[in-house]
Amino acid sequence: MFGFIFIFFIGRFFYRLAEQYHQNKWLFGILGVVMYYAGTLFAGVCIGLIMLIFDWDIDTNEGIITLIAIPFGIGACWLFHYLLEKHWKSKKVEPIENIDDIGKDIDEIGV
Repeated sequence: MFGFIFIFFIGRFFYRLAEQYHQNKWLFGILGVVMYYAGTLFAGVCIGLIMLIFDWDIDTNEGIITLIAIPFGIGACWLFHYLLEKHWKSKKVEPIENIDDIGKDIDEIGV
């Protein structure tokens, strides 16, 4: 149950970001959740490779690996959110102050 609530908040976090920058809200809400799962998958693969390379025979169950992988998923979401926000801030178009200037060249306005 905790997992569903956690996924809901991640999706809502990205949904609001996309809404703020007038992007596709549902697409980026779902992409945020996908990034969380991609981060946890990456962590699980890394843990498995480390155990294989160093020949560690650690008695792990699914719960322990999930707890270790959660910070990687959160980190992937944070990084994706940061990059999206930075990209959208750089592309944000400033509105023209005067409605009479709409449709004129930039040289005519004096911007």
